[in-house]
Amino acid sequence: MKLRPLSTGLLAIMAAFAGPDHLPFGGLPVMTGKANADERDKALRAPTVPPARDPSAAVAEEYEFARRKGTVEAFELFIARHGDDPLAEKARAELKRLAR
Repeated sequence: MKLRPLSTGLLAIMAAFAGPDHLPFGGLPVMTGKANADERDKALRAPTVPPARDPSAAVAEEYEFARRKGTVEAFELFIARHGDDPLAEKARAELKRLAR
């Protein structure tokens, strides 16, 4: 098959636009080296999301906050949020003591 000068010119322009970082004519981009480098960097970095806290520790902190505050409102708020927790019984006892 003999190429005409116009066809040859179009092929040359298309190859120039494809650039050195692409496979010619519809191939996948040659960016796998960068993608693999990113994966290696991620392995060295710390995770972006911290591990989940123990829920009982958070409830205990909230109870201590209510106890330090020592108000009826603080204990009522704790009981409203954590009524099923064992510390809610302590909060109810503190609430009764404060009501006297």
